[in-house]
Amino acid sequence: MARCEVVYAGRVSALLPMALRLIMMKADGSIMVHSDAGGYKPQNWMTPPTRIDVGGDAIVVRKGSGASEETLEIRIEEVVSDSEHDLGEAARLEKDGVERDLQEAIAAATDVLGDGMALVRREFPTPIGPVDIVCADVDGGWVAVEVKRVVTIDAVEQITRYLDFLRREPGMAGCRGMLVGESVKPQARTLATSRDIDTLTVSLAELRGLREPDLRLF
Repeated sequence: MARCEVVYAGRVSALLPMALRLIMMKADGSIMVHSDAGGYKPQNWMTPPTRIDVGGDAIVVRKGSGASEETLEIRIEEVVSDSEHDLGEAARLEKDGVERDLQEAIAAATDVLGDGMALVRREFPTPIGPVDIVCADVDGGWVAVEVKRVVTIDAVEQITRYLDFLRREPGMAGCRGMLVGESVKPQARTLATSRDIDTLTVSLAELRGLREPDLRLF
């Protein structure tokens, strides 16, 4: 944290006048200058690879060379706080609520797909890739279920291709298709309906029992 002035020279020129700012320098060579406004976005920054010179009352960051060189000079008037922290090895980002999680939750509660729906197999193989879930309905018919966070027209085309192969298998000529997601694009719903493919919206939180289902009129 420091009272500083920031001068950028490169593709354009920019000046941040003297003010109290947060300066972040990371081990990968990136540097960011934040103010107490503007949310998460820095007021100025430079991405690696960079060359950083720290000395006296200035931090000078350079990137590129020759005519394409960019320079970020931070002229410091007063240092308020200066600390260094070792963040260790960067951990891989793990996303919750991805399609795999939604697929697992539906496979564990297939009744959400319809009364009497029973799981036959997950990752049902076809020559062009596996179908997320294959179920048997209350009448013993086959149902191919493709799970997406957001159901789009591409998802309709995908399950159409799967159905083309599945319906060639012995006993599966009448296999139905179903697209399930936390949301369904209107265009996708229209296209799916025109091809006799069902669409269904579900909530991962509800499937996991994290909250009570919302009351719905439709």
